[in-house]
Amino acid sequence: MSLRDRLAAEIAAGGPMSVAQFMTRCLHDPADGYYATRPALGPEGDFVTAPLVSQMFGELIGVWAVAAWQMMGAPARVRLVEMGPGDGTLMSDLLRAARMAPEFTAAAEVWLVEVSEPLKAKQRRLLGEAVHWVGALADVPEGAPLILVANELLDCLPARQFVRTATGWAEQVIGLDAEGELAFGLANAPQLPFPDAPAGAVWEQSAAQAALGAELGSRIVRDGGAALLIDYGRGEPGFGDTLQALRRHEKVDPLACPGEADLTVHADFPAVLSAARAQGAETALLTQGELLARLGVGERAEALVRARPEKSAVIGRQLNRLVAADQMGELFKAGVIHSPGWTPPAYEDA
Repeated sequence: MSLRDRLAAEIAAGGPMSVAQFMTRCLHDPADGYYATRPALGPEGDFVTAPLVSQMFGELIGVWAVAAWQMMGAPARVRLVEMGPGDGTLMSDLLRAARMAPEFTAAAEVWLVEVSEPLKAKQRRLLGEAVHWVGALADVPEGAPLILVANELLDCLPARQFVRTATGWAEQVIGLDAEGELAFGLANAPQLPFPDAPAGAVWEQSAAQAALGAELGSRIVRDGGAALLIDYGRGEPGFGDTLQALRRHEKVDPLACPGEADLTVHADFPAVLSAARAQGAETALLTQGELLARLGVGERAEALVRARPEKSAVIGRQLNRLVAADQMGELFKAGVIHSPGWTPPAYEDA
């Protein structure tokens, strides 16, 4: 029985499910979930992330990690963690760039937080066995400062959706239509502090995103360090239905093929960073374009062109994809959570 059929049977028996519940099942169902069984990254897959656009992205995150470690006082031991590491390309490029500081690579224990067995296999092939794999941040040992990176992780964390109707707020849910097909509907909303909004407004709330912000803030306050979270999403609170499904680089109906497409919502950086600050951490926010420019992406592109002039046009297109306002540069944000008393590299005036 397909995931779609199993979900329909569960809804028929127990009633509609929230968007957050639906996302979790579509992405992580052990038998048919997208990340559990068929994650497809890259040009031949369903979507392309920044590390797969160009080596420059991961290399500059490596520069950021080394500089952050130095600004922390170059501790003798640090946990270098990536959450949601995809196929391992970001960490591979990061570590290659970090070789410029042998003391950093000697101090860094590499930990990957990954729940997808197919992606773990890809990471292992690329990175070898000199890393540690865990299923949750809580499984990374405490007692040493943290330098954590996560690219396109927040958007995969489930969110609930609420709709302002003419009579008040309702929750958007997934139920069944008259033909037994999956369909969106409305249900009574829980008692929450809803914002003022006009009829038709959609408000998304991700307890999972906020919980990660709180966990990172608490961990970093205890052990020291910094977390760099890069994702597409909002930099200020706002309304909008951002649920989308991607399959073979095309947007498809989120209900059409459960488990066969990547299902995401925009990252809610205000909620994530606020949750971290509530734990005593400090935070800042830049766009991806601003972050990469401050880390020297233009200079790195020029160096690559000098080394491979025949690749000049390709490198130029890659640079544009990463930093241009109408590409990844503005939509993607780079939030940082760090221990008090210092400012991570590139964020001096953020």
